[in-house]
Amino acid sequence: MTPFLAEFIGTILLILMGGGVVANVCLTKTKGNSAGWMAITTAWALGVFIGVVVAGPYSGAHLNPAVSIGLAIGGTFPWSEVPVYILAQFLGAALGALVVWLVYKDHFDATDSQAAKLGVFCTNAEISNPVINFLTEMVGTFVLMFVVFYITDGELTYESNSTLPIGLGSVGAIPVAFTVWVIGLSLGGPTGYAINPARDLAPRFMHTILPIKGKGSSHWEYAWIPGIAPIAGSAIAAMLYYVLK
Repeated sequence: MTPFLAEFIGTILLILMGGGVVANVCLTKTKGNSAGWMAITTAWALGVFIGVVVAGPYSGAHLNPAVSIGLAIGGTFPWSEVPVYILAQFLGAALGALVVWLVYKDHFDATDSQAAKLGVFCTNAEISNPVINFLTEMVGTFVLMFVVFYITDGELTYESNSTLPIGLGSVGAIPVAFTVWVIGLSLGGPTGYAINPARDLAPRFMHTILPIKGKGSSHWEYAWIPGIAPIAGSAIAAMLYYVLK
């Protein structure tokens, strides 16, 4: 499997599980309706787990443009590969969101709440305050990347038959999944913890173009926060790690 395909498939799995649990909890007449925040954060973490398990041996399982950029800033991932990874991540996130919509289409049709429908695809602040919302997403992603650097000790291993760094896949999926889980439980309340531009922007685009019954606005005026703040948090984590190292 090529790194591009690995990132593409891994991100599909991440969004399929993550968007799927939000649909199950928030849409009308599902088996998991009103299961709550613990169900959502747990499934997102496990979605990261399975995405990393599948993609890790082939691409390092970044599954997140902020991770790819943070590793490149830290000097442990080649900048030349960043655009390819980001393209795969965005395409995978879009396809994953499409499949979630198809699986839950009847429940989208049965749901009146426009906010619930949008929430399956992307994040939005519970209290609109752009400065605090940006800070929240930046801090959440900072924690993710800072911990990743310490898990890997700032080093990446290489497959014997490849010049590409293995990255997150080299340390296994469990530590990364636990990190995402605790970020969601602790810092996810204000904004829904996108901490991943592809996870938010690509599904938001799908919400815009899909014929979802009574869907309402895709709130693109908010999208710059989950688009930029995770990259800022990742960059700060990379720089601080190497100052402290």
